[in-house]
Amino acid sequence: MKKIKLIHLTVLLVFLIGTTAFAQNNPDKKEVKGFALLELFTSEGCSSCPPADELMGKIQNECKDNNLYVLAYHVDYWDKQGWKDIFSNPDYTQRQYEYANFLGKEPIYTPQLIVNGKSEYIASQETVVRNAIKSALSKPAVADLKLEVSEINNSLSVKYAIEGASKNSRLLIAVVQKAAKSNVKRGENAHRILSHYQIVHHLHTVNLNKDRSGISIVHLPKDFNTKDWEVIGFVQDRNDGIILGVNKAAFQEPSL
Repeated sequence: MKKIKLIHLTVLLVFLIGTTAFAQNNPDKKEVKGFALLELFTSEGCSSCPPADELMGKIQNECKDNNLYVLAYHVDYWDKQGWKDIFSNPDYTQRQYEYANFLGKEPIYTPQLIVNGKSEYIASQETVVRNAIKSALSKPAVADLKLEVSEINNSLSVKYAIEGASKNSRLLIAVVQKAAKSNVKRGENAHRILSHYQIVHHLHTVNLNKDRSGISIVHLPKDFNTKDWEVIGFVQDRNDGIILGVNKAAFQEPSL
């Protein structure tokens, strides 16, 4: 009996070793690493927002090579409280309401942070935010997204290819300014110079039906350059808001 058990164990070990080697050498098997997409809803008119903005900049700088992405949306509902945020956009307020519906969390507020479209946090609570990031990075991505960007005729041509996206998904392309400062003269942050990070200037939506690859033309913001700006794309389920995958675009030199 001992010999039989030994033979069975040997066969099992050979099988496991062979299977592992095949998986490692199989070009069709892709490992899609976990990611953390941090979507911040903020405003220059909110006195609670500067600490959250600073935290996002700190985390972005620390984790920029760890599949972490930060998007800062400046909402417009603070604009009537004494100071109009120069980066505010009603579309971002609408996106925050959309998340409120997805998550069943109302009313909306600033500074609010949504992580991977699944959960929300007060964006200035560093320990809570870092734990949420750690949890997000531990889960593999569902969709694999590749992006290439080039400037053509004063626009951005974004070439995309997606694997693993659900039928009810969409691709969102964010044109992002990496950093900026503002001299706020009125409102809750009057007489302060505020630092902002990963400011979304334009958010473009591509509805994904049968096509999982293609080219989309995106608005080119004023003063755009490849050093101080970047393009981040992410795939989102339209039914529940969950982010399926995210990536930063690689810039291509324009062909002559």
